[in-house]
Amino acid sequence: MTNNASDDNHPDRIPVVIDGRPYKAPKTPMTGAELKTLGGVAADYDLWFETPGPADDQKLGDTVPFPVRQGNHFYSAQRAINPGASR
Repeated sequence: MTNNASDDNHPDRIPVVIDGRPYKAPKTPMTGAELKTLGGVAADYDLWFETPGPADDQKLGDTVPFPVRQGNHFYSAQRAINPGASR
């Protein structure tokens, strides 16, 4: 039997939600960039940890480790918003 890192049913994988979709994190901690890659989030977007309760949500740094826990919810938001810019 081989240990395939892409096997979503691996018992050590951690179920999380990114932008409303379920994923299985392969380890903890993970950087913001690793979590963005897992969730298919564009590099020019910020990733936020949805803090339970009344506390402010936490923006994750691309190079900063975050302690991933079962059931964590994350969401992405465009880093720079310029509604008046022309394309």
